Parts: sequence; structure tokens; C-alpha cells
Amino acid sequence: MVSQGLHRRAVLAGLATATLIPRLARAQGYIDLEWEDLLPKDQTGIPNALRSLLPHDEDMMLSRQQPESTGVRTDWNGQIVRLPGFIVPIDQRGIGVMAFILVPYVGACVHVPPPPANQLVFVTTSTPYENKGLFEAVNVIGMFGVSSVSTQLADIGYALSADKIEPYPL
Repeated sequence: MVSQGLHRRAVLAGLATATLIPRLARAQGYIDLEWEDLLPKDQTGIPNALRSLLPHDEDMMLSRQQPESTGVRTDWNGQIVRLPGFIVPIDQRGIGVMAFILVPYVGACVHVPPPPANQLVFVTTSTPYENKGLFEAVNVIGMFGVSSVSTQLADIGYALSADKIEPYPL
């Protein structure tokens, strides 16, 4: 009887949490996105377990960018979103970064071939963010949209105008 009651409460709590999360995100003024949300519905990303197996060398990375998974999704065009990731600086001023590529895993675009364009986001900010290096995880909140940006590191499928950049809570 006790285990059934605990199980039932856990299920109800899980359902309540699942229905509250989208409302909380809207109440906070943004939509929480995950990297898989950026892929077209019929495509999958690189599993986390396989990312460490990618070759780590210093060759020209753009020529090794994965051509598959190039489609983008327009579901969040013009929406305020929050997306976690890692910073690859493009425009560094003083001790802060003004423009960067937000990537889904450490080393993407720098030490390993870049992910497909639909797994990269070009971020700009009017306030320099003092990042702690390539291994710092961040949340970026701002206006999101489809974009076609090409840098020396990679072709990028999305853009985000950051209102807020904060360390990712560990």
C-alpha cells in the first residue's frame, strides 16, 4: 500500500512537472530549447558517447564539416529562447566576447570537425561577456532565428541576438 501511494505520488508529481515546465518557461519570458530541437524532425544528432571519438587535430575544420543534417527548423523564428552550449569566440574585445558560435559540445569547431550547420548558432551581444574559456558551459537567452552565416571555422544555420548570457548551472 505504501509503495503504491509513493508510486502514485511520484507519477502525479512527474505529470505536474511536465505540464508546468512549458508554462514556467513562458512565464520567465523564453522558450527552453535543446540541441535536438534544432534538427529537422526526421534527423538525429551525434550521440554524446560518440563525440569523444571524433578526430582531434588542428586541420582546417570547415573542410571537414559534416554535410548531412543541413535542414533547419523555423519553429522558433522571432521567439525569445534559452539554449545551453559552449562558446567559440569570433569577436573578442578586451576581456569579453561580442560575437561567438554557440556549440553543443566542448571542442566543436576548434579541436574536432564542426557539427552540421543546424547544430551551430551565431550569437551576438551588445554587452561583452567575460567567458572563462572553451570549457565553460553557458545559457544564452535572446531572439532566435534561422540564418546563413559562414565563418572560417564553419557554416552556421541559426543566429541568436543575446539579451543575457549566464554560466550554465552545474
